[in-house]
Amino acid sequence: DTDRALVLLEEYCKKLRKPEEQQLKKAIRKVMGIFKSSLFQALLGSFTKKATRHGTISHSSLPSALACDVFGCPRD
Repeated sequence: DTDRALVLLEEYCKKLRKPEEQQLKKAIRKVMGIFKSSLFQALLGSFTKKATRHGTISHSSLPSALACDVFGCPRD
């Protein structure tokens, strides 16, 4: 779930103190901002409703399925 991911990312960011880790820390903070955005929450809610209605997705695969739905999945 998004809230749990945010907690874990925040905990990880607190451990990034070295100068060479600051770029990673900045990128993680950017991802956290996206997770907190109303647009992301709306997309997540919309996709969850659609997938649940069709019974096509399990809860554990929701983040990757959402990414594929929004960005498209690579072809095998």
